[in-house]
Amino acid sequence: MNDSIRQSPVDRFLGIVEKAGNLLPHPATLFFLLTVFVVIASWFASQFDFSVAHPKTGELVTPVNLLSADGLQRIMGGLVSNFTGFAPLGTVLVALIGIGVAEHSGFIGACLRIVVLNAPRFLLTPIIVFAGVMSNMASEIGYVLLVPLSGLLFVAAGRHPILGIAAAFAGVSGGYSANLLLGTIDPLLSGLSQEAARIVDPAYTVSPAANMYFMQVSTPIITLLGWFVTEKIVARRFPDGQYGKGDERIEALSASEKRGLLWAGIATIALTALVLLATIPQNGMLRIPGEPDLLKALAPFLHGIVALIFFAGALIGIAYGVGAGTIKSDNDVIKGMSASMATLASYLVLVFFAAQFVALFNWTQLGLIFAVEGAEFLKALGLPKIPLLLGFILLTASVNLAMGSASAKWALMAPVFVPMFMLLGYSPEVTQTAYRVGDSVTNIISPMMSYFALIIAFLQRYEPKAGIGTVVATMIPYSITFFIGWSVLFALWVFMGWDLGPGAGLVYPKAG
Repeated sequence: MNDSIRQSPVDRFLGIVEKAGNLLPHPATLFFLLTVFVVIASWFASQFDFSVAHPKTGELVTPVNLLSADGLQRIMGGLVSNFTGFAPLGTVLVALIGIGVAEHSGFIGACLRIVVLNAPRFLLTPIIVFAGVMSNMASEIGYVLLVPLSGLLFVAAGRHPILGIAAAFAGVSGGYSANLLLGTIDPLLSGLSQEAARIVDPAYTVSPAANMYFMQVSTPIITLLGWFVTEKIVARRFPDGQYGKGDERIEALSASEKRGLLWAGIATIALTALVLLATIPQNGMLRIPGEPDLLKALAPFLHGIVALIFFAGALIGIAYGVGAGTIKSDNDVIKGMSASMATLASYLVLVFFAAQFVALFNWTQLGLIFAVEGAEFLKALGLPKIPLLLGFILLTASVNLAMGSASAKWALMAPVFVPMFMLLGYSPEVTQTAYRVGDSVTNIISPMMSYFALIIAFLQRYEPKAGIGTVVATMIPYSITFFIGWSVLFALWVFMGWDLGPGAGLVYPKAG
């Protein structure tokens, strides 16, 4: 790339963001410091008698001082239970154990390869963007598999490999929350939303499928927007031609892999049939017999989404592995499960400190106090519903430039904003949806995103001088377009009053 691109205003701005972001400690350290701050703030609030009237019961809500004998005993006694009882922890671990089998067996990789290998040339770009979006149901596999694979595919098609990398990266990271199916991010975020919602309503539950309808519609929208930006904007900077070493090619599926996919297909059909048998009949095992309301009747199924992800990943992965010869014994299955757990080491450390912060924040009742005061302030501003929620999307997108982890940000923001919006009459599900839009669109230009350095390495294979500026200059058209397009879809959705997922409306039913 030429110097004018690398020294653009975008590059200089990102240099400032990078320096500012590097001043932040590790997210785990950040949560530890925030926990200390909450303890001190609880003492401060108790000394000055900060209190509010509960909006539902009218009872006086006063801050709980954790810098006291009772507070210290509660902190010490709850250290373990805070961690083990943290809602997102179990759901993520269970889901990834099953998906780990599908990944280790080679099933997910084979699926991605067969999608891109059979794409007509003119549909190559949208299929890659779509495959990137869909890869998110299997956590971050799209970053390490689909992104470099797309570069090779574009080389084979006589196009610039960086163009393929950009299209895949846009789908995988810029469209991170969109999907036609549920993935690991859904139970993770819904668990955090549920913990935050219970600051106001202790019985409130947030389903992992809470945003399913909106994200399903978002998938083709993101695909079309990514296709447009790639071909009409980014392609001008990366014209077609042969690049690389000249011997790069994508291996076609072998006979054993095709046999594995056949077995996986049979397993998928069988599992789908079992799910339908358990949900469609009135006396199905995964529905409440005699319940006339369909959503209420399917409550056992919806509550078991995480288990379904686990069983689907494990069973289909085993079927593929047996057919393809990549799984020869139960040891191979356990290796796949163990491999997925090994990738979560840093996540477990992060969750430990995040869980302490969330628990202590709830104990102090500061979240409820801030939510009531914040709701009153927002009511006084008199902002209409849609501008208010769009402002929250913009705030999330801005915070994402300095803090890349979706779960870490939501663990920090949910205890404040979910209760606040609930008290304004907005459901936790709609607040979570707005967060997911803002969190996704700036991933591709955020140096704090954990895979950002890996993307630079992929680009340097074809453009040795590529750096942060190259990535940002390439990806910022996607970021801006996704932000505008996705926000418009969200505003339309809210205006029409459509449900975001099964039983997940826009209004908090106990508000008012």
